Amino acid sequence: MGAFRFCTGCQLDFDTIGTTPGGAPATLATVAAAPSLSRSRFSRRGLLVAGLAVVVGLAALGSIDKTDTGSPTSALATPTPTARVVAVATATPTAKPTLTPEPTFGPIGRTTEATVVRITDGDTIVVAYGGKEYKVRYIGMDSPETVDPSSPIQWMGPQATAANAALVAGKTVFLEKDVSEVDRFDRLLRYVWLTNGTAWILVNLELVRQGVASAKSYPPDTKYDALYLVAQTEAHRSALGLWGPTPAPPTPAPTPEPVIVPFVEPEPEPASKCHPSYDPCLPVVADMNCPAVRAMGAAPVKVIGPDEYRLDSDHDGRGCE
Repeated sequence: MGAFRFCTGCQLDFDTIGTTPGGAPATLATVAAAPSLSRSRFSRRGLLVAGLAVVVGLAALGSIDKTDTGSPTSALATPTPTARVVAVATATPTAKPTLTPEPTFGPIGRTTEATVVRITDGDTIVVAYGGKEYKVRYIGMDSPETVDPSSPIQWMGPQATAANAALVAGKTVFLEKDVSEVDRFDRLLRYVWLTNGTAWILVNLELVRQGVASAKSYPPDTKYDALYLVAQTEAHRSALGLWGPTPAPPTPAPTPEPVIVPFVEPEPEPASKCHPSYDPCLPVVADMNCPAVRAMGAAPVKVIGPDEYRLDSDHDGRGCE
């Protein structure tokens, strides 16, 4: 449909407005120039068509966007499309929990620094500090005996002593007290620690772990008893030391049968040919005098016993002077 204008003086018939008699499209100018059209042709149908055309035209005008965006009216007439917010599920990375490092294994009480002087056995040492020496008995464990005068050397005792020496002999150790100070033998009761500046080794526990000592609770000194039991369980499971196969006792040597030696009467020693009372030797005779002694060249003689020959007349211990 072309442009349309209202003209009060025009005779317009919408039934014939589409084309001219020659077949050419009719325009408003053509219609305005046709005075010969009869008013009677403006029928009711034409009025309806005209009304419809007006409505369509107004609708067409309203579709043209010539609204001033700056005016309040246009803001109401032209709704601004609302941006649709789409909730997108974004996976938030889960923060990894910060691992709190476990406290370094080491003494939890006060310690005393000391130097190991001697190894007594698998659970006892001698240390020096403060200018004095002290015997120290390890707490919480027990090793086989090697130095008890009332007990024979027990199996694994020498191995326990050797293991203890390998750990602490001549080294600096740190002594940790529990509750008790000394035992009935006046030995210090202590946990004995080694350190390289970073890590700590509880010697008492290490000997249990190696299987050369067993866990043994000595209340009230029980601070690390649970650790000893775990170490002993592991040593037992691994069949270490005390928990390994027990060696068979040595077979005793057969006792030899006694040999019967016949008794032989010893021969008497020959009698001496010299009289025991005189020096030099004078023969054993019934009697002798000084002339005979001088004739033998033995005078004078020393009388060293009973003067049976009466040679010492003046009793000065010399005869035949």
